[in-house]
Amino acid sequence: MERHIVVLTGAGISAESGLSTFRDNGGLWEQHSVYDVATPEAFARNQELVLRFYNERRQQLAAAQPNRAHRLLAELEKRHRVTIITQNVDDLHERGGSSHVIHLHGELTKARSSLNPELIYDLGYRDIELGEQCELGEQLRPHIVWFGEEVPMLDAAADLVRTADDLLIVGTSLQVYPAAGLVHEVERDVPITVIDPGEPAGVSRARVIRKGAGEGVAEWVANFLAR
Repeated sequence: MERHIVVLTGAGISAESGLSTFRDNGGLWEQHSVYDVATPEAFARNQELVLRFYNERRQQLAAAQPNRAHRLLAELEKRHRVTIITQNVDDLHERGGSSHVIHLHGELTKARSSLNPELIYDLGYRDIELGEQCELGEQLRPHIVWFGEEVPMLDAAADLVRTADDLLIVGTSLQVYPAAGLVHEVERDVPITVIDPGEPAGVSRARVIRKGAGEGVAEWVANFLAR
């Protein structure tokens, strides 16, 4: 019977493709506070600023490429059933070849209605324009789970974690909730491996692999896959 490997990924795996994060910059992203660009209140206060911010992130994503770590996880599908659960809003796992990806915090390449969150539209890498409306006549917004909003894919992700034969955590120190709580859904006898330079929070029984100076995430993923 094929093993089900569930991989929980965070910003560390995409950082090596050149994509920065709020956490890397002390709560700032391109000099913007999360409260200026990543909350429903920020969007209500200044739609133009928020749309411009995510349009710029989308342009950066269009220029980024999947790195070796993304491609190695995709290669794993040749031997096992693999589910990627990512906190990242980029599409680098899909472009790297992974077939089963759940985005906990939304997707930068999609837009949604600011009135009905179930009205989601494929956007690609183009801008969302101020005044561009959904079919209900309301402004389109990025399909991103902002701070203070519910995580709609969380229950589906938890169900998948419960079926894991291996849990591999890559590029996240498990400090962002509720996503970090997924690690507690795994069965007690399931091995957990964490690949991250920091100290993982709340995973006392995990096998922790820390990157050394000058070493990339991909090398550690390759070592894990070579077991």
